[in-house]
Amino acid sequence: MGRTKARLPLLITVILLLGTMLAACGGNNNGSNTGNTGSEGNTNKTDNGSTAKPGEGKAEDEVTLKFYFGGDKKSATDEVWSAVSDYVKAKGLNVKFNINFIPFGDFKDKMLVMAASGDNWDMNFDGDWLSYKQMAAKGSYMALNDLLPQYAPNLYKKYQEQGTLSAATVNGQVVGLPWTMKMNQRIFAGWRADLTEKAGINPAPDSIKTIEDIDTFLHAVKKAYPNEKMSRVTPLAIYQVRDEWVDLGFHGLGFYLNDPKITVQAIEQQPFFKESALMSKKWYDDKILNRDAMIDKEDGAAQWRNGKSLFTITSHEWANANPGFADPSFTQQTSLLYPDKKFVNRTALANVVAINRNSEHADRVLRFLDMLETDKTLYDLVQYGIEGKTYVLKGDAAEYPDGMQTTTSNYMEWGGQWAFWKPQFMRPNPTYTKDFWLQEAEFASQPINVNSPVDGLFIAEDNIKNEIAKRDQASDEFGKPLDFGTVKNVEEAVASYIEKQKDNGTDKIIAEAQKQIDAYLASKS
Repeated sequence: MGRTKARLPLLITVILLLGTMLAACGGNNNGSNTGNTGSEGNTNKTDNGSTAKPGEGKAEDEVTLKFYFGGDKKSATDEVWSAVSDYVKAKGLNVKFNINFIPFGDFKDKMLVMAASGDNWDMNFDGDWLSYKQMAAKGSYMALNDLLPQYAPNLYKKYQEQGTLSAATVNGQVVGLPWTMKMNQRIFAGWRADLTEKAGINPAPDSIKTIEDIDTFLHAVKKAYPNEKMSRVTPLAIYQVRDEWVDLGFHGLGFYLNDPKITVQAIEQQPFFKESALMSKKWYDDKILNRDAMIDKEDGAAQWRNGKSLFTITSHEWANANPGFADPSFTQQTSLLYPDKKFVNRTALANVVAINRNSEHADRVLRFLDMLETDKTLYDLVQYGIEGKTYVLKGDAAEYPDGMQTTTSNYMEWGGQWAFWKPQFMRPNPTYTKDFWLQEAEFASQPINVNSPVDGLFIAEDNIKNEIAKRDQASDEFGKPLDFGTVKNVEEAVASYIEKQKDNGTDKIIAEAQKQIDAYLASKS
């Protein structure tokens, strides 16, 4: 009895100490989240207040993941993603989806505004041709170095095998998740063959190779169809291919592939820029370039499919894929431009998904992406939708249901799906035939198609923000009219534009970009 009484104070002390420790563990750390792991960190609260690691099979609170993609929202989207939610819930991921779309013409500007305003969403589609580089530069995307291997180990392993994460790494931080495809977007001239054949204009296959060939051809088509809208495509990209110019995707700077020093230069100072502006002026005056081309924000691919243009500049992909014309009587013919010129392969950053720095559910986004990497049933559901409603299977091929096609689809071919493409699961479909992407990868491996020596480089803007802002503003105000042929005197306008950009600090921007490129190349040697 005496010994029992002697131990009671010690026992009470231990109990109080344990209670204090448990209270501390259950606290909210003043609301901080130093690990930047989303709202749940390494564990998920269950309905009874306990915690469970992902995959332990215990219930976790339902959360809604808010995603943004580019393009127009198709009619069955919400129904499909409700089915996606049901499927992943059965697999232990308790999430719903709020799926949003932004038209591609507005995508870049809107994403930048949303990020600057501190908007809260979880994941979005992006690419080097949209807002990715600016968003990454501004710190709008969450660093995933620790989270990716923890919550998406299968996807992380794929990236390790491909070595593509370096392309999405900024200052040592992985801020984007690239697609896993290999391709080259060499440009082709494309035209409505049903109309040119009707007019007796029948160029031999692959005979249109140069800007001069295109100019002659377009004037012949315009003469045959004087009242039709011809094209909204300017010739600048054609001249860049001719001269083997590589656009850095950095505020109008680039370099020539035949330059071993990789000397950074401004595009407006290149001889081909003035040549292009002169051709644009000719096309604008002759109504080959649509009069509203400079302000038209409608998706160019949709215009082509719907028969709103007779000519386009397209890629190797769409020269060989089914463009999905709205009218089955429409046909296209294409011709590879400057086939003897080298051209860089498409970067791993062509299509990415990224997690917003303000996301409270980064762990669940990554768990979803990891499931998509390994689960073919989920892949079919996300990419093609609900069998019998948004697609039908014909053998292994995913086809449109009767009465639907690309332009009238209720889900298939939705915009922004590309970052989710998985070569191991892709089905033949009305757009891409069997083994299409294997052939695309083979084309990208031809000697004439090369990897950019600076692929994966991200040029930081911290030291040149003011100069870049002025340069971008002048590009919109004075560079765009030159590109679209709306100026009165091209020679004077080009000279004036060059001087304006010099005054805006172009030399400083070039020097900073060159310094970073030189350091990047030195690190690879």
